Amino acid sequence: MKKAQIISNPKILGGKPVIAGTRISVELILDKISAGMSEKEILQDYPHLTSKQIQTAVAYAKKIVAQKKGIDAARRKEIPPIILYTHEISR
Repeated sequence: MKKAQIISNPKILGGKPVIAGTRISVELILDKISAGMSEKEILQDYPHLTSKQIQTAVAYAKKIVAQKKGIDAARRKEIPPIILYTHEISR
């Protein structure tokens, strides 16, 4: 069985997804990347991380977004759109 690379435990950072064996959240890694930091710079700031762990965090976030997109698409199919008609009254 493959060991989990990303874990979520209510006792660690309030249940945020973190890199297994650390208190470094996926959110923190994404914040660093979105701020323009390169993988090399992140590894310099957090030398106990590996390149693979950073890539895993990004892949995890992508998976979450894809799942959300799938859920939203399924909801759109289940619930018909609400169409509002407005009429102007001419005098």
